[in-house]
Amino acid sequence: MNRFSRLFALLVTAVLAGCGQPEFSDAEKKTIASLALSALPPLKADTTNRFADVPAAAALGATLFFDVGMSGDGKVSCSTCHKIDRQFQDDLPQAVGAGRTNRRTMPLAGVAHDAWLFWDGRRDSLWAQALVPLENPLEQAGNRAAYAHYIKARFGERYERIFGPLPDLSNVPANASPLGSDAEKAAWNAMSDAQAEGVNRVFANIGKAIAAFERSIAPPQTRFDRFAAALATGIQLPQGDDAMSPEEILGLKLFIGKANCVTCHTGPRFSDGSFHNTGVPPVANLPPDRGRMDAVAQVEADPFNCFGAFRDGDASACGELRFIVKAGPELVRAYKTPSLRGAATRPPYMHAGQFSSLDEVVAHYSKAPASVEGVSEVHPLQLSNRERAALVAFLKTLAE
Repeated sequence: MNRFSRLFALLVTAVLAGCGQPEFSDAEKKTIASLALSALPPLKADTTNRFADVPAAAALGATLFFDVGMSGDGKVSCSTCHKIDRQFQDDLPQAVGAGRTNRRTMPLAGVAHDAWLFWDGRRDSLWAQALVPLENPLEQAGNRAAYAHYIKARFGERYERIFGPLPDLSNVPANASPLGSDAEKAAWNAMSDAQAEGVNRVFANIGKAIAAFERSIAPPQTRFDRFAAALATGIQLPQGDDAMSPEEILGLKLFIGKANCVTCHTGPRFSDGSFHNTGVPPVANLPPDRGRMDAVAQVEADPFNCFGAFRDGDASACGELRFIVKAGPELVRAYKTPSLRGAATRPPYMHAGQFSSLDEVVAHYSKAPASVEGVSEVHPLQLSNRERAALVAFLKTLAE
């Protein structure tokens, strides 16, 4: 081989090697690193729940999470909708417990990092959130007095080893709640203040145990995370099954660039934890749903919120509730940004399962239709078919 041939061969080799290594700007690399699971900070201590990191509380919470006895008819548990083999969700457009609800079940991986719970943020702690389905007539459809009796009968010793002595329930009605049927409300109103406080304390501790278990549910590493780690360290990018294709890399660039997805789907969980109106249409035959607008009053009225008597610690933990945005057009039909980790394998999408595929989701954001109420924050992206397909391809790397 002459000198010219050798030089040409070296040039071709260099070009081909360069083609195999995608180019990212320093700003893009910084953004990609911020999305990697390795950037997820350790869970903060939940000072409103002093049992949050107590192993015995988490073990009891796990038992209660899967126990159908924690329902009015003995047929529904938390795991009915939060299925352990389906990322703790149920693949349904609206959750079905004792009845059909009006919202999609949210997955639980990393949920303990959230300041607000539910699609509309109507609860301000994981333990307060865990209490709502227990008494919702469409979910577990029980009542707090019945749960207190059930805990004493089934788990009394375990409960007392964790939380201390159970209250005297001997004269507490079998079924009573301030939120239940007319008969349950009447029974609740006939109880003494001490009896009501005792039942509420047991009820709160049920939520704290379930929350302790849910804090252990973490998102797994994905193909994107392995790519991001290699990119950050400057070593050779993953090869074989772990490699990202040119289409997936284009989708990543669009995600953090032109498509602007990263504005809301930010951080290692691909969620800012905030509430946005993105013009998602309502579902016919479901009750009116105004999202965050109607949730503010609910979280403020919740006796188990951070300012309530059942919070552990002091009010210094209540900054989110203290400075809650109470009104404004931006709250109308605003819903919490869901995490995109694992999203590719858990259709349907949006707060009431409005879209059956990621292709439909991307098409919605590309067109950005006006909201039926309030003002949508998104604007038409005018993505080509190739770009839309690339975005979907990238999102799949968050589930592999």
